[in-house]
Amino acid sequence: MTLARQAQPTVTFVDEYCAQYQDLFPDVRSFEQFTYLHVGMLSDIKRKSLPAIATAVGKADAQALHHFLANAPWPVEAVRARRLHLLKETLRERPFTLILDETGDEKKGHTTDYVAHQYIGNVGHLANGIVSVNAYGLLDTITFPLLFSVYTPQFRLHPDDTFHTKPELAIEIIQQLQQQGFQFSLVLADSIYGESGPFISALERLHLHYIVGLRFNHGVWLPSGERIRYTRWRPFARIFTDGSQQPRSIREVIYGHRRRIRFYEITIDPVTLPTDGTWFIMTNLQGDIRTQVGNLYGLRTWIEYGFRQAKDELGWADYRVTDYHAIERWWEVVCSAYSLVSLQAAIFQPSAPNKSAPSPASPVNRFPQHRWWDTGNGWKNVLNDLRLILQPYICHCLILPWLLVFDIPALQLGFKQLTSIMNTFHTLIPT
Repeated sequence: MTLARQAQPTVTFVDEYCAQYQDLFPDVRSFEQFTYLHVGMLSDIKRKSLPAIATAVGKADAQALHHFLANAPWPVEAVRARRLHLLKETLRERPFTLILDETGDEKKGHTTDYVAHQYIGNVGHLANGIVSVNAYGLLDTITFPLLFSVYTPQFRLHPDDTFHTKPELAIEIIQQLQQQGFQFSLVLADSIYGESGPFISALERLHLHYIVGLRFNHGVWLPSGERIRYTRWRPFARIFTDGSQQPRSIREVIYGHRRRIRFYEITIDPVTLPTDGTWFIMTNLQGDIRTQVGNLYGLRTWIEYGFRQAKDELGWADYRVTDYHAIERWWEVVCSAYSLVSLQAAIFQPSAPNKSAPSPASPVNRFPQHRWWDTGNGWKNVLNDLRLILQPYICHCLILPWLLVFDIPALQLGFKQLTSIMNTFHTLIPT
């Protein structure tokens, strides 16, 4: 009986993380492509196209990566379930803030599935593109992707598709996450979702606390004789995660008499009420929340941070496939790479079992001596350091074609020694 060969190693921390998924792939080649995509997405190459990734990881033929996305028989649903399981095990029932929003990417032509002329929120206008509804988690200052669902315009539906509005997709996402045991301390969403009666009803039915945006022309039916009242403006400090503060003002808007669901207006200037600096929100949080609701709703911007990192650093929109089956796979690998970075953050480290501290003589203790090592605790800080660990492997892959022309044993040995040192860095994941 012939034993299946072992997967080609890359860098230990990537290999350890990807090994958690290996049983989901029917053959070793598919698993290798899965690992190579993680290496390429985490690397500092500017464009995460398949040819660029293939070059960075030492694979001249990008067709193998394309085949993995488009045709290889692996279940994206199972990969997603495994990623969420790893995250849930690392959270260990700690509740987090759930943030929902949609994001879009401009795409030329109409051959790509679900591309249509529609509003692309992150570019602020109508454009030809593809849109997805996304859920991100926020724990302390670390974001992590949870689920995404493509928005399918009615005139671009496939024969077996069912049209769903963005709020309906968001409801499905929340229900799926709850069914998997995730716990939310708060749900945040903008006015697309705040103006949806079914969405708010679902949050109430699921007994979730929420703060959602509203349009300024939001209407409420009032009984005869009741009117809209406003409390006086009260100043508060909008506190950002870096410790900086900006002055804000808040007032409650009362429709008739105060009810369990409450409305607030927040602004940077209570005199002029600038459109781009004033927010109208609704919440079911109870008690005297005037001093905290503005800062809590401000956490919603963290999903924009998540989108930016997924797109600018990991290549969310760099795919060159047109079938949604392949696009979904690409997005799922991006979410997996994003999760790998999130799980290395300090907020998750105490939850990683069976991980002993390295000895004082360990090379890991010398890593912070690198002039570009970043000691910050944010997601981007962690990514920076992981890229430094990847750097010798990527550099060796890029220079190897020359070493095949000019035999320089000392240089080969140097890369081998440096790579072995980088491989003393291990992934923080539940096992």
